[in-house]
Amino acid sequence: MPEYSRHQLALRNGQDRDEIWFAYRGLIYDVTKSRLWRRGNHYEHWAGQDLTAELEKDAPHTVNVLDKFYVVGRLKIG
Repeated sequence: MPEYSRHQLALRNGQDRDEIWFAYRGLIYDVTKSRLWRRGNHYEHWAGQDLTAELEKDAPHTVNVLDKFYVVGRLKIG
């Protein structure tokens, strides 16, 4: 599975490139095709970054909602 740096992830924010990705628990999810992430944000969450802390703190749904999205890689640590 490919690894991506935080910088590479940041470019997939729906603004700089067409791809819309975010990381959660070390995995990077592609939400490009989701109508809920159309402009690179979903409510107060912004793509192109690690959303682990935000989603674990206040997501109104379970982690299973991520099962419908493709995992494109892992977030490189360090």
